[in-house]
Amino acid sequence: MAQLVTRVDDELVAQLDEMVESGEVKSRSDAVRNALEAMLDQRRRWLIGEAIVEGYRRIPETEEELRWAEGNLRDMIAEEPWERW
Repeated sequence: MAQLVTRVDDELVAQLDEMVESGEVKSRSDAVRNALEAMLDQRRRWLIGEAIVEGYRRIPETEEELRWAEGNLRDMIAEEPWERW
């Protein structure tokens, strides 16, 4: 496993240490690893979304496909067992 070395602001370290002390994360390393994983996952999801948008820009839905999708959406909503509060 690779090791990263970085400089971090004292206030950020203090907040990080609070998370470790409260048990929210196991260690500083665990917190940094979790944050990096979350950031990379967010980027991955954004890239997938952009690819989907680009696909629809290149090949937009037809009117028939939009009618089909709207009809299916209406059917799904009608089938929901909605509860009144």
